[in-house]
Amino acid sequence: MNMVIFVTIMLVFVAMTLLLGYIGYKHTRDNEHFLINRERNNPLIIALSYGATFLSASAIVGFGGQAAKYGMSMVWLVFFNLFFGLAVAFIFFGRRTRRLGKEEKAFTFADFLGKRFRSPMIRTLSAVIILVGMPVYCAAVMLGGVNFIEAVVGINKDVILLGFAVIVAIYVTYGGIIAVMYNDALQAAIMFVGMAAILIFTYYTLGGVTEAHTALTDLWELVRNGGGINADALAPLEGAGMRGWTAFSAFGSEVWLTVVTTFMLGVGIGAISQPQLAVRFMSAKDDRSLNKSLIIGSIFMLMIVGTAYTIGPLSNVFFYDRFGEIAIVYESNPDMIIPTFVRELFSGVAVGDVFVSLFVMAVLAASISTMAALLHTMGAAGGYDIWSQVEERKGNKNPGMSMRPNRIMTLVMTLVVLLVAYMMPGNIIAKATAVFMGLTAATLLPSYAYSLYSKRPNLNGAKASIIVGSVSWAVWGLFVNNGISSVLGLSRALFGTDSLLGGMWAFVDPLIISLPLSVIALIAGCILWPRSGDDVTEAEAAAEA
Repeated sequence: MNMVIFVTIMLVFVAMTLLLGYIGYKHTRDNEHFLINRERNNPLIIALSYGATFLSASAIVGFGGQAAKYGMSMVWLVFFNLFFGLAVAFIFFGRRTRRLGKEEKAFTFADFLGKRFRSPMIRTLSAVIILVGMPVYCAAVMLGGVNFIEAVVGINKDVILLGFAVIVAIYVTYGGIIAVMYNDALQAAIMFVGMAAILIFTYYTLGGVTEAHTALTDLWELVRNGGGINADALAPLEGAGMRGWTAFSAFGSEVWLTVVTTFMLGVGIGAISQPQLAVRFMSAKDDRSLNKSLIIGSIFMLMIVGTAYTIGPLSNVFFYDRFGEIAIVYESNPDMIIPTFVRELFSGVAVGDVFVSLFVMAVLAASISTMAALLHTMGAAGGYDIWSQVEERKGNKNPGMSMRPNRIMTLVMTLVVLLVAYMMPGNIIAKATAVFMGLTAATLLPSYAYSLYSKRPNLNGAKASIIVGSVSWAVWGLFVNNGISSVLGLSRALFGTDSLLGGMWAFVDPLIISLPLSVIALIAGCILWPRSGDDVTEAEAAAEA
């Protein structure tokens, strides 16, 4: 790796990032501009910001590595991303979120829910869920970029972690949502070019589109019958229901449950209730802007995730042809497969260092764009949604107008994310992403959808839904789902096993259990505890505040 080329390209990228951060700082006049800015956004910025926020390095590195392991079945996640993450989100949630958010004068996702239900409690609960769950997702996003740069460039991991944190913290803390969204647009453009380049060069290296996919199909049987370490690596996957890299796994098998319930449904459905994405809807000037953004966002998302989930499986052909080993043998940690693939793909290629630097910059852009949005969301949740309510109870007037608490909380949460990133084990990026998205879907999605389509949403139903969704998700995740419980270790410490139910249940994602329970609790709460005088009193209190 030519460090002169790499450092030059990175310095230009960092300079542009900080410049846009400064522009955001100059246009951030008050807390409203820090939290949400409806004045300076056009459909292109909204679309690219939404896409860059949604698709982080976890999609490229984490899910790309899982695609190398589980095969082309992961491409179905592209459909789920497009259908739920874009079409459903924009058409059925985005327009109403924008209109109602403007009517309610809401500045954050938690603020939106609190004002729709006229409940400070709902606002606080939503903010707490964000502050508890989002650092895990943000740390996974950070690790996606860090692992990539460490593997490809060879820079010390600690240096990269600190560099990421400092750069993002500076422009988010001072530039607010304007700096975040402007940088998102720049970083999305870089991601698009970088992913297009890697897709084209992958097919070129493997002899063409048809030749590459034919080779991938044939490779499964070739490896199975060839013996040795490659066959040994496939044996557990085949025993768990996998049928090949270009075939879907057996229905109801361990692999099927992991791919479908955790990756496809967890990320697909969970994208709808992402707080940082809802703010993009609220920042649009009108519905027309959202309609245009949907078209642009679809093209962007198809390129980014379509490429990641395609080159992942195809890396098996590349590694086998060049080194005689499939991807999970050449690199046992799925989180490191894509970084290793890119490094080896361009090794010895003329101007290969330029292509590698371009792709590193694309992954870096993917990491920073999502990290910035998440840190901004966490800072607002702590500084605006929680701190301002505490100050109001002390009798202070209009505490939510100060930017200082948001900036302080952004810095605090940056440190929290750094600590979480240091504690995370390997092969965690895709799982951590699915965990947070599943958590928000189980706890917030039913109440969020209900708040959009009810003229007078029932507070009791929302409370029941959020509490039941949170508790059921936590119980299933901590004591049943093997993917989560084995990492946290609480179930094993208390009961001597990672899954209390075992069998196929151990591979069912908490979302599959907790989301239906959350919906049932919402309906039951609305029927059993209809709106009461106490609700009206709380509504009036919130409205006055």
